[in-house]
Amino acid sequence: MGQGDTGIRAAATEQPAASRSRRGAVVAALMLSMALAALDSTIVSTAVPQIVGDLGGFSVFSWLFSGYLLAVTVTLPVYGKLSDTFGRKPVLVAGAAVFLLGSLLCATAWNMAALIAFRIVQGLGGGALQGTVQTLAADLYPLKERPKIQAKLSTVWATSAIAGPSLGGVLAAYADWRWIFLINLPIGALALWLIVRHLHEPVRESSGRRPRIDWAGALAVFACGGVLLTALVQGGVAWDWLSAPSLALFGTGLALIGAVVVIERRAAEPIIPGWVWRRRTIAAVNLALGALGLLMVAPTVFLPTYAQAVLGLAPVAAGFVLSVWTLSWPVSAAFSQHVYRRIGFRNTAMLGIAAATLILLAFPFLPYPGEPWQPALLMLLLGGALGLFQLPLIIGVQSTVGWEERGTTTASVLFCRQTGQTIGATLFGAIANGVLAARLGGAGDLDSVTRALDSGAPADHVRHAVADAVHAVYLGAAGAAALAFLVLLFVAPRRFPVIKNPGD
Repeated sequence: MGQGDTGIRAAATEQPAASRSRRGAVVAALMLSMALAALDSTIVSTAVPQIVGDLGGFSVFSWLFSGYLLAVTVTLPVYGKLSDTFGRKPVLVAGAAVFLLGSLLCATAWNMAALIAFRIVQGLGGGALQGTVQTLAADLYPLKERPKIQAKLSTVWATSAIAGPSLGGVLAAYADWRWIFLINLPIGALALWLIVRHLHEPVRESSGRRPRIDWAGALAVFACGGVLLTALVQGGVAWDWLSAPSLALFGTGLALIGAVVVIERRAAEPIIPGWVWRRRTIAAVNLALGALGLLMVAPTVFLPTYAQAVLGLAPVAAGFVLSVWTLSWPVSAAFSQHVYRRIGFRNTAMLGIAAATLILLAFPFLPYPGEPWQPALLMLLLGGALGLFQLPLIIGVQSTVGWEERGTTTASVLFCRQTGQTIGATLFGAIANGVLAARLGGAGDLDSVTRALDSGAPADHVRHAVADAVHAVYLGAAGAAALAFLVLLFVAPRRFPVIKNPGD
């Protein structure tokens, strides 16, 4: 037996937070909640023409995605702290209720401004769904069984996120775009009912004092995250990077970072406690999964365009090239427990991210124009490598804290991954557009190429330019993977300090 085994054997004696007779119903509710959160990240994309045709507001429709993403991301730390303070059940129930309310309001929207506002309401609930579901999964299962539930949740997330655009297109074409939001109501109501009826958290010992909520910190975190993410999402799109709006947002964001630090240092129960970054294990996992969010942008955003413009595939076939990693990711994630029990969480994750780095570096060496099976094979291998990387880190970091810190820890990990995706979309979008501009003589960007696909196959010089742009993005993603490897090598401890959680 290798390093990390002592802690794992100790944690294997934990008891589930709910009785096994009820646990199946709760797991079903968690999977339904995860599916809703993943679907609503992507389902609107293919229905944009119908929505704009009905409501107008073409110039601001991107906020249908940005508003939801911002609300989810900036609320994750808040919900994580609240779940540690008041328990998972009330936070999950409240979040699901807000999400369903937002869905209902979206279906009744009368113009684009109202729809964007209601999407933000949806995101306020979606943050609770994402963070609390992952935390509850760790509460429900002892350490040796957590790979099974996490693999299931990973499968649900990946499948739902990739199926979202197809489902949105079908509903918009054959029913009405409002059904994209109405379909959430019966699914969410079922998940909510299962949680209310079957989730019974154990009674925790009271400290004898009333919990103190850091409302000032929550507001500061929300404002800071919202301003900086808005600057990243809209910079280079709605305005130039060096324009007054961009500089004003980044300046305001930096000032708010200072305000967050001051407020959180003075708070009795801070939303983002200092120990999240002072503990090497949590800090390393946060940084590594932030790099994961960064590198995931390369395949999820740019591969479908590559498949259509360079390989000449139809949208459905292009989606299949991307979706194959949903086959290998959960299988690899479930298998990872056999690896980390022998060599430890850190070494398993390093093995996975090293393999991912090599796979991403291989993409630019694919022949031009190539065959569809070639990028599909790389995606299959990449899913296997990332399953071996992500799951040991999530399970490992959750196992280093007690129940009263698990929500905050999980939320910090998810927050960093979401932030990495936002930064990745901005950074790699700029790289791709820069390469395209250089190859096409200063004219064109990836958005214009994507729109041109609707009117027929692009010219050969455009196909070459797209291939070069996506190759550059994959090299950047390989750099992000290498950064994650270095973080684990130099920051993460060799052996995660796994503890036995009382009351689990």
